[in-house]
Amino acid sequence: MTSQTIAFSKYHGLGNDFILIDNCSSKEPYLSPQLAIKYCDRHFGIGADGVIFLLSDGAQDSYRMRIYNSDGSEPEMCGNGIRCLAKFMQDLEIPTIENQYFLQTGAGLMVVKLNADGQVTVDMGEPRLLAQEIPTTLADRDQKVINQPLEIDGQIWNVTTVSMGNPHCITFVADADRIPLAELGIKFEHHPVFPKRTNTEFIEVVSSSYIKMRVWERGAGATLACGTGACASVVAGVLNGKCDRVCTVNLPGGDLQIHWDTTTNHIFMTGTAERVFTGTISEQLSVS
Repeated sequence: MTSQTIAFSKYHGLGNDFILIDNCSSKEPYLSPQLAIKYCDRHFGIGADGVIFLLSDGAQDSYRMRIYNSDGSEPEMCGNGIRCLAKFMQDLEIPTIENQYFLQTGAGLMVVKLNADGQVTVDMGEPRLLAQEIPTTLADRDQKVINQPLEIDGQIWNVTTVSMGNPHCITFVADADRIPLAELGIKFEHHPVFPKRTNTEFIEVVSSSYIKMRVWERGAGATLACGTGACASVVAGVLNGKCDRVCTVNLPGGDLQIHWDTTTNHIFMTGTAERVFTGTISEQLSVS
């Protein structure tokens, strides 16, 4: 342990906010999960849904993303977070390759493009649909879960599960704004059919090209936006015949444009990311 002062920046993607740290000089995150919890606290810390670390991946122009949620857990990926990380890298004047960054994540390699209009497009890869890939016990390991019943406190919800490198449980509702998110979200997240917990999306279909989404994120709770959740929700919508492959997803923090490409089977997510402020942290940090 050593006392060190490090710089941070706070960014948000549609209100899903993160503390960004340039961690390239160390192999491991400067902050422990416990310190991430401290700094994410909205009353006693900086306030954020998570802390994102930019690390070198060992080769020139090769980078890696790691993230701690506000509860200290480490998800595989974060769609809004990776857009914020790309903007952070741009502000650090890290060179792009044809306006793109290539970032290793717990969900695999992600290609992130900085668009001329200031928005960011992420190639999120292919959705994974088999029960073992979610993971969930709602079906046999090599089966898909599409419109399957799930009981929560005596009420049956028809759910579809999708992995975007992290687990998602999607259910369609008549009015997303009327969902008691705090009450239901935690029960979905910790339901025993999801051994690694789950993100949960409640989707209201306004039209085939426009859906409203309210989300409970694994490890972060109710948030204003979830990029992987928006992608998973469009996949679920297509699988259930409720929406198109090109779709606008409305979240409390704004809109994301999602395109599930028929040729590559990859999902492309486009949205904004903005810097809020910068500062420094002085703490007993673990440095390697």
